[in-house]
Amino acid sequence: MMPIRLLLLICLTGHVFAKEPPDVDCLVVHLEYVHCSWNKQGTPEVNYTFTSWFHSDTVSECTTYLSENSMNVGCIRPYEDRIKRFYTFYTVLAHGNNTLKKEHDLKSKVKLNPPTNLTVKMGSDSNLWFYWNQTTSCVESEIRYRTKNKNWDNNRIYSGVQSYCINLPSSSSRYELQVRSKLEKTCGDSLFWSDWSEPVVWGSNNSTDTNQMNASMSVWTPVFYVLGALTLILLVMMLLHHERLRIILIPVVPKPSISHDIQDLLQLSKGLKESFKANYNERACPVREYCHVSQSDSKSSDSSTSSVTTDQTDCSVLIPAHEPDLSSPCSSSTSSGLVISEEEE
Repeated sequence: MMPIRLLLLICLTGHVFAKEPPDVDCLVVHLEYVHCSWNKQGTPEVNYTFTSWFHSDTVSECTTYLSENSMNVGCIRPYEDRIKRFYTFYTVLAHGNNTLKKEHDLKSKVKLNPPTNLTVKMGSDSNLWFYWNQTTSCVESEIRYRTKNKNWDNNRIYSGVQSYCINLPSSSSRYELQVRSKLEKTCGDSLFWSDWSEPVVWGSNNSTDTNQMNASMSVWTPVFYVLGALTLILLVMMLLHHERLRIILIPVVPKPSISHDIQDLLQLSKGLKESFKANYNERACPVREYCHVSQSDSKSSDSSTSSVTTDQTDCSVLIPAHEPDLSSPCSSSTSSGLVISEEEE
């Protein structure tokens, strides 16, 4: 009885804990085949069998599996009629007794291949023109370009147009451009853009190997920062410890001042200023001693002598020519000078 009960328990628990097949996701690639995968949650533990068909079509098993770690994780199913993407698509994923059937609407799940043959040239109108090829029709495109490795600028391109123009580009700038495309609204309006095309470059460096340039820049950038910091520190130390160098690099601005000579020139002219200077070359003035004594009149009973003694050095006073030269000595009380007597009336 125990082996029978144990076998029944294993069967029941095995059915309960049996793992469901993973979800299946399908995408129409470039209107050429259907790509289905079931490894979004990780690589499955068992190999599943995949079958699929369009509405009103026959069931077909997958002929081209995609594997990962020796496990089937996807399938590629070709189809010739592109109109079939508007039909309902059915898939069945099975392993033993575990099966998963699912319906798919592939009308808006179309992903085109990136545009090819992207080229660039300078036109005769001095504008920069980009051209590319699109193998399918009824598509719209989007371009993105940048200059000098800055941020990307995106622009939509109308259906049927396979060129883009940049007006009057700068010859010193580096232009990089990429293109992607998808089906437009009139042909199904897909939700998925294609991958970006290979970049094309025009300008100061026409190399398309942008990864190599970015890698070299990332290596040298910290070196430039370190050298710049060391140079700045050395300059500050030199300015602090060398006064002469500080004066040369940062000269002292003199204070404005006005000299006295400039003030004199502003106030007085040269001739007027000379006229106010003292002249010490005057003519010499001779000094002689004179003594004149006058007698009193006979009418007077007593004779009196009156004398006035002065010191005269004024050269403007002239001696009369008719007066005799009196050589008699003067009174002891008189000093060297010119004596002029006062005559009585």
